[in-house]
Amino acid sequence: MNPTRDLKFKAKRVTRQYVQTIMAEPSVVHSLICPVKEAEWLEGWDYRLIFSHSGIAEQGCVFTSRSAGEDTIWLITKRDDAGCETEFARVTPGSRVAFVTVRIEDRGNQTSRVYIKYTITALTAAGNAFIDNFTEENFVKDMQFWEATMNHYLKTGKPLAQPDAEHWLHHESDKNMPQADR
Repeated sequence: MNPTRDLKFKAKRVTRQYVQTIMAEPSVVHSLICPVKEAEWLEGWDYRLIFSHSGIAEQGCVFTSRSAGEDTIWLITKRDDAGCETEFARVTPGSRVAFVTVRIEDRGNQTSRVYIKYTITALTAAGNAFIDNFTEENFVKDMQFWEATMNHYLKTGKPLAQPDAEHWLHHESDKNMPQADR
């Protein structure tokens, strides 16, 4: 590690929030907030379950995912099935760390409100470039797709096809990344 470079680095942090409407009761929606179950409703979800006593989402569960050429390590830091809330810590090595919360409330008539919050902190210049591209517009686009595919799955039992093969974080973050960090 170069101490001079470390002194020049200033980490960026961003928080994004979104509220989804999912057409199912909270316990059903909450059961799908799980690395194993996500593979059923999200096309292309590439994960590996590292540790879980139950084989599904639980506090202390560790898994990895791969998306847009990046590997991410996830730890479920809170899993409250009765309260329908899950919190995750996730690290994308050489880039960023994030805290993710998913809280689900009953709206009645077999409908849930899903409150999603991401707080991302850069670890490197590559992480800062990711944050620069983690715009409100890109986040909303992802959350709307998540909402649409979960509702589609709950209605049909099948995942919704991904709308674009080149996800924004893959091609946009590389373009703006400082040359030394590629």
